[in-house]
Amino acid sequence: MPNFNGWMSEALDEARACRVSGDVPVGALVLATDGTVIGRGRNERELTGDPTAHAEVLAIREAAQHLGSWQLTDTTLVVTLEPCAMCAGAILAARIPVVVFGAWDEKAGAAGSVYDLLRDRRLPHTVEVHAGIREADSATLLTEFFAQRRKT
Repeated sequence: MPNFNGWMSEALDEARACRVSGDVPVGALVLATDGTVIGRGRNERELTGDPTAHAEVLAIREAAQHLGSWQLTDTTLVVTLEPCAMCAGAILAARIPVVVFGAWDEKAGAAGSVYDLLRDRRLPHTVEVHAGIREADSATLLTEFFAQRRKT
């Protein structure tokens, strides 16, 4: 398995940038086969008022625009939190073959915790999933964010 730590560091930087907007700190990258970042995203639901503005969706949109195609068949998605069902659907629709994530989402995860849409053999496309990469760092960002929100 490749060392995904460096790419997860970049995704964590994207997540930390959510502090400005007050969004849940989740960051994502789409990588080309050579490791070049072709899409970046961070949660922007609060910033934009768009319920679909999840980090993964925004990174996928940017990568598709970069490549000029909706088919991201030779890419890897790196995200700090396990994708939800909506994001898993976007990953499957874009034909992304590999997903790497940090923290598990025990409430809404769709890559192995609550659901496993990405590896559901009944669907026409399945994804190779690498979970728990820099898990503690990803989880800490989320824990601190929600602890701060409870105080206010």
